[in-house]
Amino acid sequence: MSAAIPITADPGAPPSRRELNKAATRQAITDAALGLLRANGPGNFTAEDIAEAAGISRRTFFNYFSSTDAALAAITHAFLDNAIQQLRLRPADEPVLDSAQAALMALADPKAIAPLAELFTLTQQSPLMSHTELEAWDHCRAQVFAITRERVGGRRGGQDDLYIHALAGSVISCGKAALEVWFSRRGPDLSPASLAELRQLLIDAMALLGAGFNASPSDSRSS
Repeated sequence: MSAAIPITADPGAPPSRRELNKAATRQAITDAALGLLRANGPGNFTAEDIAEAAGISRRTFFNYFSSTDAALAAITHAFLDNAIQQLRLRPADEPVLDSAQAALMALADPKAIAPLAELFTLTQQSPLMSHTELEAWDHCRAQVFAITRERVGGRRGGQDDLYIHALAGSVISCGKAALEVWFSRRGPDLSPASLAELRQLLIDAMALLGAGFNASPSDSRSS
């Protein structure tokens, strides 16, 4: 399963040939890294192995990624960056949590979540990979923080920093919780039905957060 290439910062501008070639190389590297993780398990392959599988030189690999972990983290980055791009497309005056839920709903194809789900299942029992996942989610938290700061501006007075930090951290925690619940139910199942359930859990987690956890799970799904 291939990790989706992140949406560009300016969706209206067509990418240049150079940008397309760079994106294709980056995609080949992350696909190769995921394939080796799937076949060999965490910690059992090198940057040279990834480069060989991707059909590139070792030097080219390090032009794109600093380590094997960074190449794998890019899989999570790709999904989260697409979700963040959808979040940025929402109306500026919409509550951030409503925007977050709508952004996840906009990723309608369950296959879009497949690389994130597979990486999560392959790294659950590996301390070697825990920091890779943490780095990717922290990258997303920083972007949610930035979007919230842009929207909130000075409207909340002296509580701005606390509000923005707490909201960004809560969004990421709910995303992680959805993945953990999904994995506890489905394990390594990556069928379309399982991926659709993961997508819905992510949406439901945002709804629960938006309701202040005062609603039952069934209430959040019906809202």
